[in-house]
Amino acid sequence: MTQSLTPRLAQHILQRVGEAGQPPEWGLSFLNVGNQHYLDILASEYLDRLLDGNRGSAFKLVQGYYGGGKTHFLHCLRDLAWMRGFLCSLVQLSPQECPYEDPLKVYRAVVSQLASPPLDGEAPSRGLGDILRDFADGLAQRMSLEERTAWLKRTSRKVQVDSVTFRRAVLAFLQACWENDAAGEALLESWLRADPVPRQELKTYGVYEIIDHNSAFASLRSLCQTLTGFGYPGLVLMFDEVDRNLSLSTKRIAALGDNLRQVIDLCGSAQLPGVLFLYAVPPEFLRLVVPEYPALDQRLRSPLPLSRISPQSTLIDLEKLQLEPEELLNAIGQKLLKIFQMAENWTATEAIQQGNLQALARACAQYSFEVGHRRTFVKSWVAFLHQQKQNGESWMSQEMAENLLTHGVTNNDQSHDFLDV
Repeated sequence: MTQSLTPRLAQHILQRVGEAGQPPEWGLSFLNVGNQHYLDILASEYLDRLLDGNRGSAFKLVQGYYGGGKTHFLHCLRDLAWMRGFLCSLVQLSPQECPYEDPLKVYRAVVSQLASPPLDGEAPSRGLGDILRDFADGLAQRMSLEERTAWLKRTSRKVQVDSVTFRRAVLAFLQACWENDAAGEALLESWLRADPVPRQELKTYGVYEIIDHNSAFASLRSLCQTLTGFGYPGLVLMFDEVDRNLSLSTKRIAALGDNLRQVIDLCGSAQLPGVLFLYAVPPEFLRLVVPEYPALDQRLRSPLPLSRISPQSTLIDLEKLQLEPEELLNAIGQKLLKIFQMAENWTATEAIQQGNLQALARACAQYSFEVGHRRTFVKSWVAFLHQQKQNGESWMSQEMAENLLTHGVTNNDQSHDFLDV
């Protein structure tokens, strides 16, 4: 899965970060700086140990302000996990569409976002149905019909799961794939997604229950148990609080806290084999939500954040990176300059753009007090480079840098209002 920076990939990165300040879907390693120490610990202490046959699991709380790199960090970890053959699911949580305190919505989101490692530059298979189809195709290529029948009887049915019904539905889905039973395949895939399905039709496949609010978390556990039992090295489940109203009712805090507590406890047992579970939140979560649920507070509090001297710590604090703010912005800008030149087939004057980058990074670090200053910097720098390519290169003064960050213009070109930040 080693990538090289091509014009097409550079254009994808540039479009994503330039338009929304969001991490790109592919090629994030060409842009990443500052958090490598956390990624190295997760890779060596958790992912690699799971690859070595350790069937344990772990929970990590990722803390960072909005615009402070939480989603970026999760994308980086997903790339590392994919490189090792893990299945990954990155779920965006929000109070309306997918609140974590709603088990059924969480289950549906996990199975829809579950993705296998991309191969040969192709997009990954996404969704539980496609992943199981790939698995069925792989078995069909390696085994005869008789061998597959024996595998179903002797191996797959011995996988220990919380929900036997879930395992039965997965095996029936595989059988439907091999028999070209399109109707059965569609029906069972809908059941696995927790969509409404006619119960009478399910009985043909030995499935008599449905996935609902009461059985959703048991089904999620069974999903992990089934896939690791089938030979996948593990799963990385990532939940990103992208839009949470922290003024939650006591009832919702209790439901959220109880669900998280259950996951943390399960990660300490053998019921989630081969799973690395991450939950990304703003710092207010630890201050305002967690103290309202003492059982959760006790499990999440750590004397030290994750580091080489405390690799088992629960907390990953993205406000504590390897670089100071100005150094971090400079490093990001250096990588973006290279990406921009590749994407736009443009050669910059190194001395000029290095000077401009230092001016913009200094201004952003000194004068921007918004928590999303990194996102503002990225969008501003990309927009400025477009201006430099279009209008010719020039030096940026400190005043120009401040104007660019606050108004989206440099005062030597007020007619080009190219940025709204």
